[in-house]
Amino acid sequence: MGYIYENIVRPALFQIDPEQAHDRGRQVLIATGRVPGLCRFLRACNQVKEDKPVKLFGLEFPNRVGLAAGMDKDAEFVRAIEALGFGHAEVGTVTPKAQPGNPRPRLFRYPEHSALINRMGFNNHGAEAMLKCLTKNYPKGKRRMPVGVNIGKAKATPLDQAVEDYLACFHILADQADYFTVNISSPNTQGLRELQSAEYLRDLLQSLRDANKSHAKKLGRLPHPMLLKIAPDLTYPEIDVIIEVLLDLGFDGIIATNTTIARPAGLISNQTGGLSGGAFIRQRSSEVINYIHRATLGRLPIIGVGGIDSPESAGEKMDAGAAMVQLYTGWIYRGPFFARVLANALKSRGEEWV
Repeated sequence: MGYIYENIVRPALFQIDPEQAHDRGRQVLIATGRVPGLCRFLRACNQVKEDKPVKLFGLEFPNRVGLAAGMDKDAEFVRAIEALGFGHAEVGTVTPKAQPGNPRPRLFRYPEHSALINRMGFNNHGAEAMLKCLTKNYPKGKRRMPVGVNIGKAKATPLDQAVEDYLACFHILADQADYFTVNISSPNTQGLRELQSAEYLRDLLQSLRDANKSHAKKLGRLPHPMLLKIAPDLTYPEIDVIIEVLLDLGFDGIIATNTTIARPAGLISNQTGGLSGGAFIRQRSSEVINYIHRATLGRLPIIGVGGIDSPESAGEKMDAGAAMVQLYTGWIYRGPFFARVLANALKSRGEEWV
């Protein structure tokens, strides 16, 4: 199937505008998720389970490969994602209300680098729409894999009011999320990355932590796992500040990394936005993962993202200190069944990371 995708399907899709191709793929995945028999068949063919469930953040994952945020922005096709072999999915980034994102064109391919540049800008249908999708199509309590919700602030919301947007998303989606990821690292919402600085970070994360604890106490259950997604463009002193806050507030983990605003030598482009995929982001994200792992002595679980397009590159993230990995660009270039390939490869080496 990989040969067919890479030699027939992908060349055809790459003749189409990238966002139009994404929309066509999205429609296919939505349709797939609505056919129970088809999903059961695909799940039987593709789902890879570790000999022991992967236990992280108080959750159990069937395998170590997840879908990164940005692909299923509105949680419309999570059931199909599970059927294609993923061990978890992260949906979003979602904002409190619907917003269109940045003007098109805003997604660009660079096949010679196995890379993408995007400046989507958190286009989504809003938190209430996501809640309806999850409740109807893949409800909590009837899932075979965890679903994380990646939350962000609206484009129009000033930084000094950003906390309210994150809290609104949390409260709307708390009953359907298995974990939350706080996205303050996208380069495509103006000023968002400033939330990674000491000026804003502690107040934002403490407010979410307190809301999470209060919500859990009210319902008599444990708080949701809370993760933070960071940029690859941070300096190590900036990462140190973030680590200190996360450990101090008892956050459950970190996702490293988001897309980069840097450009590798040889990539000729005048497009702004975040670069994903390829050797450049692969190396940088692995460096960040390894730094965090060493700086925390392994106390802060890490999900590794960036440039994963082979079993070797996935293993590299794990060797650097990641507990699990997530895909986005590599899935586009390698095809719908690529998660199964990676999950099998990581399963065969699983004892190294227990």
